[in-house]
Formats: sequence, C-alpha cells, structure tokens
Amino acid sequence: MTRKPEGSKGGTRALKTRVKKSTLKESSRRWLERHMNDPYVQRSKADGYRSRAAYKLIEIDDRYKLLKPGMKVIDLGAAPGGWSQVAVSRARSDAGAPSVIGIDYLPVDAVPGATILQMDFLDPDAPARLMEELGGAPDIVLSDLAAPTTGHRRTDHLRTAHLCEVAADFAVSILKPGGHFLAKTFQGGTEREILDMLKRNFRAVHHVKPPASRAESVELYLLAKDFKGSA
Repeated sequence: MTRKPEGSKGGTRALKTRVKKSTLKESSRRWLERHMNDPYVQRSKADGYRSRAAYKLIEIDDRYKLLKPGMKVIDLGAAPGGWSQVAVSRARSDAGAPSVIGIDYLPVDAVPGATILQMDFLDPDAPARLMEELGGAPDIVLSDLAAPTTGHRRTDHLRTAHLCEVAADFAVSILKPGGHFLAKTFQGGTEREILDMLKRNFRAVHHVKPPASRAESVELYLLAKDFKGSA
C-alpha cells in the first residue's frame, strides 16, 4: 500500500491511502481503498467503536432522542458490537446487570454492559432467550440485520426485507407501550406490508438515512416510534 499526498488550500497536505494493484479484483481493490479512506472508519478507530455503523445509530439517536438512561434494549444482528456499544453508553447499562441484550449468529467480543447471545435470531428459541436474558419487556428493539449478499440486487432486497419483517413482528409482540423500533431495510424491497403493519401499531413511522450511511448505498432505516401496545 502507498500513501499519496494530496494538496489542499492553505498548504495542508492530506494523505490518502492507495492500494497497490495485486491479485485483488479491481472492484475489490476499489472497495478496500474506499473503506480505508472512509472518515467514519477512521473516526470509529479513534473513538473506540467496532465499526463505522455505530455512527448510524448515533446520528439517528441524536436526531430522534430514542435512547435514554435506564432503558431496556434489544440489539438484533449485533456483530461486531458497535450498536451495542452505543446502546450501553446511552442507556447507561450496568455491567453487573446489563439492560442491553444483543444477538448474532457470528461471534462477538464481549461488550461491557451488554449480554451478547451467539445465536441465529431466526432460531425458534431465540425470542424466548432474549426475553429471559433481558428480564422484562424492552423499551426499544434495534435491528441492523441484513442477509449475506448474493450479488443479485432483487434477491438481496427480498431477503433483508424478510429479516426486517421478522424483526418488526418480534418488536410488536414484546415492546412496552410507548417503545420504539429501528430496523435496516433496503430501497426497492417489498416494504409496503411492513410499513402498513408498523403504522397500525405505532404512532409515527419514518424512513431515515443517516449521514453515515454511504450515499450510494440502497440501505434505509425504518423508525417506528411510540408503540400503541398489544391489542
């Protein structure tokens, strides 16, 4: 790898990482170069977050004021732990009695103040395990679930929309009245049914694309605020 200096006004020279041509495919080389020069990636390393995705939750929460001290939080698709880190900080979760419970089929290094289950959320036993660990109804369900990409856009959209729908059904079944639901989806997925269901069960529903979400990305977040309560 090489670093190429770039001139700027005022004589300041910024360094930009370039990835040397190698056995990498050109598309992979470009992705790696973009990732290494991404300011959110650099900030995450400086701030101690495990991924740039932490800033998506930070920016959404700064705008909508979702997370408050003392809240019980469920984090679906927790790996590598960035959202759980933010939730622990903003809910002031006690490491001795965590109020943040995450789940992912991938291993996640320990997050102080959170309990992370290594388990597939689609496992039939997962909802009961989450509720058992949390010890009561959550105030908010967060979902950054996304299916592994296949390269076929329509298929990827449908698979991630399905995960969003399953997460929404789960949230509606266990949230406290007044609680919130935030989940990743993709533009172009079959989200109309999900939106209609959320609008029936929450007092406000928003589409959100935080600045930390890359402009070229088709991801969106669905935010449903103020759960009306189970019928």
